Amino acid sequence: MADVKITLKKSLIGCKKPQIATAEALGLHKVGDTTTQPDNAQTEGKIKKIIHLVEVIKG
Repeated sequence: MADVKITLKKSLIGCKKPQIATAEALGLHKVGDTTTQPDNAQTEGKIKKIIHLVEVIKG
């Protein structure tokens, strides 16, 4: 399976609790944090929830 590289680009300050929990579930805590996750349905759902805060690179 391919992987997805996710980078937190905007602060979590002022976000709703479910969005903060989603970012932390992906391993993103501070602006600039990057994580690599498997490209599957669960990861895509998490990304959709916080797409306005992250940059996604598939590959």
